[in-house]
Amino acid sequence: MKLIIRNATVIDSKSPFHNQKVDIQIENGLLSKIGSKIENTGNYNEVQLENLHVSQGWFDSSVSLGEPGFEERETITNGLTVAAKSGFTAIALQPNSYPIIDNQSQINFVKSKAKEAATQLFPIGALTKESQGKDLAELFDMKNAGAIAFGDYNKNIDNPNLLKIALQYTQDFDGLALAFCQNPDIKGNGMVNEGIVSTRLGLKGNPSLAEEIEVARNLFLLKYTGGKLHIPTVSTAQSVELIRQAKAKGLQVSCSVTVHHLVLTDEVLDGFDSRYKVSPPLRTESDTKALLKGVKDGTIDLITSDHNPIDIEHKKMEFDLAKNGTIGLESAFGALNTVLPLEICIEKLTQGKSIFGIESSPIDEGEIANLSFFTPDGSWTFTKENILSKSKNSAFLGIKMKGKAYGIFNKGKLILG
Repeated sequence: MKLIIRNATVIDSKSPFHNQKVDIQIENGLLSKIGSKIENTGNYNEVQLENLHVSQGWFDSSVSLGEPGFEERETITNGLTVAAKSGFTAIALQPNSYPIIDNQSQINFVKSKAKEAATQLFPIGALTKESQGKDLAELFDMKNAGAIAFGDYNKNIDNPNLLKIALQYTQDFDGLALAFCQNPDIKGNGMVNEGIVSTRLGLKGNPSLAEEIEVARNLFLLKYTGGKLHIPTVSTAQSVELIRQAKAKGLQVSCSVTVHHLVLTDEVLDGFDSRYKVSPPLRTESDTKALLKGVKDGTIDLITSDHNPIDIEHKKMEFDLAKNGTIGLESAFGALNTVLPLEICIEKLTQGKSIFGIESSPIDEGEIANLSFFTPDGSWTFTKENILSKSKNSAFLGIKMKGKAYGIFNKGKLILG
């Protein structure tokens, strides 16, 4: 595809064109020319969008798509289209399908389903067989088949020795272990943050201690074993502080936070709406402030939508019985842009690639065209019409957004929402 993108403001700190308004010429999937007022001499298609900004392609480190097994929630084909129209050129697919993605044939299956899509799919393999936390899965085989990391989605590794062995074993092939932190005994039947709101509503509380005690334990294990650890979706002020101290000591730990934990607090639970039932639970305003500070000072490395489609039969029910999870791809950029400066938003949506060992392409002549298109301006409200996913369980319905994603260019394909 031959393409010229007109009047695009580049947001890419690794690019010589950072913060400049330029035209970008794309030929054979490469950025062939960047400059002002490029002449269209060869019947190039032109893209002109209002207040167009362009950055390196965004990467979401935690996306669930249902397939295989839960196709009623979402399929890989539609899920990748949603990701593309939401500005993401790459996603990491969580293994929580049925069967669980815990061997190389499952890795090959999901990769083959994603071959034709513009958005690249990078599978995360389960850390333990069937994500049951008993025996390690076939990590090395899955790595060779294309898995970029290993973790049991939203499940704590209760056995510390198992995580210790995983951290030692993955070093042999430069693998990355993920450890979701939530102590099941302290959590008990808790489903929302333990505090004033849970007491007022009479809902069982899940204290922040349940997360923090596991973060502390896992960091001790990492100190002992060496190697690399990624802690997904941290949600409390103390977790951020523990990770900050660990990084200062030189431990190779990275972490992510979800968009909904940066934008929403447990105050939204007053209506008992199960759309706000997520894991980890929404926390207090002081936690949200600490998370935003952690994003700004670099303690938190990346931001994820933690996109998790749940069909209506499992979501629109009593709060106690509803499944955890919210979709988040469609609302990710617009919501983030209301609480963080633009350059930090883009940095946290792109730098996850280096943590997961995925190549990135700066916006420069001769580089691969892997681009996200967006506008940072314009206020609007997120409604059902903005949902492109098969499942409609969004915690962001009725929430004010700022700016929006237009789409992407990747793998020689232009996708606009």
